[in-house]
Amino acid sequence: MLFYCPYCFIVDVNKYLSIFALVLIIRKMNVENKLHIYYFSGTGNAKNVCHWIADEYKKVNNKIQISAISKLDNRKVSKPEKGSTIGFIGPTHGFNFPPILFHFILRFPRGRGNKVIIVNTRAGLKMGKLFIPGLSGLAQYFSALILLIKGYKVVGMRPVDLPSNWISLHPGVKPKVADSIYNRCEIRVRKFANKLINNKADYRALLDIIQDLLITPISVGYYFFGRFILAKSFFASSSCTKCGLCVNQCPINAIKWLNKRPFWKYTCESCMQCINICPERAIETAHGFIFLVLFIVDSIILYYLYQNINILNFLEQYISTLGARGIQTLVSTIIFFVFLLIFYRLLHLLLRFKFIERIAVYTSLTKYRFWRRYKIRKI
Repeated sequence: MLFYCPYCFIVDVNKYLSIFALVLIIRKMNVENKLHIYYFSGTGNAKNVCHWIADEYKKVNNKIQISAISKLDNRKVSKPEKGSTIGFIGPTHGFNFPPILFHFILRFPRGRGNKVIIVNTRAGLKMGKLFIPGLSGLAQYFSALILLIKGYKVVGMRPVDLPSNWISLHPGVKPKVADSIYNRCEIRVRKFANKLINNKADYRALLDIIQDLLITPISVGYYFFGRFILAKSFFASSSCTKCGLCVNQCPINAIKWLNKRPFWKYTCESCMQCINICPERAIETAHGFIFLVLFIVDSIILYYLYQNINILNFLEQYISTLGARGIQTLVSTIIFFVFLLIFYRLLHLLLRFKFIERIAVYTSLTKYRFWRRYKIRKI
């Protein structure tokens, strides 16, 4: 007959309980450390930041998931797993997140107390040895407010001053300058990630809150008008070989073929991917065209409207002078926008004529070699 020692039984129970507790702790750590990053990137800045953060998390946990918003079906996702951390990373367009990312956050499912990280890349520059930061505008604060209302806990808010890539507005930075900015930002982003891994919050974005709030009107104006104006400034010159790279690789399918030439739709996010990846430098920004439309609208149409109808005096009879001027500015913007759309379609049709095409090209600053494209660093 076998005799089982009660002491041995207690030891065995304690051993199994210890193993069970260890399994629970490991499972809890894996859930709490699970990171799912959603990002939007045109030229690759935000994508690189995404991978820097993921690299640091992978050192302690391999439960990392990365999703490009532009590749999600209908841009819809399921409710996040309880205890997981969610990251939103994107560029700054018009001092806010681009609409594709902003709308994604608006539609994102409600949270269960999940932690959230918000990171925006913004127009970093360098003058000599001085690194010049960009401005975030509403990119951080509005997104954080929405996510807080949805039940999330914001633990990280960080702007990253990677090189400005808005080629429509300024030349791309020199490769050597871009590398120095990248090296500096990579170190900072990895430190940011490690603080979060060690359960330390980081709200670096709040240090810029005053200057960011001051430029809020610009971000609102860009959302309603500016992004459409930029979208209607691109055209393909006769250097275009019709390779289809810009059409096929546009992250939001905003470029289509029209009359055997690339045509930019209203959904264009002005992410600058197309203008930077074109192997022939055939994609230009029609600076001369924009100024021509502005001249026609301001000097002819609006002049006639305000001089003959005298709309300003009419409005001042019913509202304050400040309110009347605000309405006048809004009306002027809408009229300019409408005529821009009409003339953009006309320009697209007229580009088939060599004389018109050459005028459009040589009045575009992006035509000239000093107006560099922006080449992203591959990681």
